[in-house]
Amino acid sequence: MRLILVLAAAVAVAGCNQRDKGIAFDGHYYRTSAKKVGDDRSVFQIEVRQVSQSLDGARAAGRHAAVKYCIENFGTSNIVWTSGPDPENGALTVSNDRLILQGKCNVL
Repeated sequence: MRLILVLAAAVAVAGCNQRDKGIAFDGHYYRTSAKKVGDDRSVFQIEVRQVSQSLDGARAAGRHAAVKYCIENFGTSNIVWTSGPDPENGALTVSNDRLILQGKCNVL
């Protein structure tokens, strides 16, 4: 009985460690940061680190971070991209293994 409890605790701790990493995109975990640009909080910049793991995953992680930023600050997920994660939104900006996205939360 004691062995079962120890094994159950070990599995629970291992599961918690995986969740602490966040959400996996394209099988990889990315650190992201979001910040306002200038005085207008609706204009933001997202930085996604370790883009070399997977460009598709980094783009998805950046989109997710942008939606989260807009929802937390304005209650909307509508974004007008200046430099977005999709090809039709312009060329991607990648520098020093970091993807930079910029946009504006579409606040009505």
